[in-house]
Amino acid sequence: MIKVAVVEDDARIRRVLTEVFANDKDCKCTGMFRDGTSAIAGIPKLNPDVIIMDINLPDISGVDCVARIAPQLPGTQIIMLTSYQDPEMIFRALSAGAHGYLVKPVMPDKLLEAIREVREGGVPMSRTIARKVIEVFHHPPPPQPPNAPPEDTSLKTREAQVLEFLVAGLSYKEISSELDIKPSTVGTYVQRIYEKLHVRSRREIIALHKGASG
Repeated sequence: MIKVAVVEDDARIRRVLTEVFANDKDCKCTGMFRDGTSAIAGIPKLNPDVIIMDINLPDISGVDCVARIAPQLPGTQIIMLTSYQDPEMIFRALSAGAHGYLVKPVMPDKLLEAIREVREGGVPMSRTIARKVIEVFHHPPPPQPPNAPPEDTSLKTREAQVLEFLVAGLSYKEISSELDIKPSTVGTYVQRIYEKLHVRSRREIIALHKGASG
């Protein structure tokens, strides 16, 4: 029996996945989490074989969850199940420790097949994602010339505002409400902040902020 944990904020999708695993003879759902904070606290105790992880969670990014959970569970495979298809997000997830990447919606039989595949050492990916990965390797970004200007690491006004809210502990939804922007837009700003500050999680941002202010 393959033990599966799910991190998904959409209640409808959680219900569907609960039914899918209840009706499968090989997979058993041992934990269902609606946000990143509870997942980070609860999943290591369950020690599942496979984790199904969404990216757009209400508190912290699913990519950050992977980065926090993966080192604790080296024998656990993680499959991203999300609507994000941009190459940057794909590689961030894989670099954080994900072993597969599926794009919603996924038919139940395809999801179960992906779980079995990843347990056998495979790397399940939706066709569109596999194509994007191949395209990146076929067309890598051109190298910067020796006299190229230094990378712009300064935060723009909106990015600085988002950073302050992150340090204050606000969730993506709370930040979107404060700034009157979409949660997905908050996620975009957060990714830019991560890149410019060379961090991978909110915890690293807070540590960097404390170090600067101390």
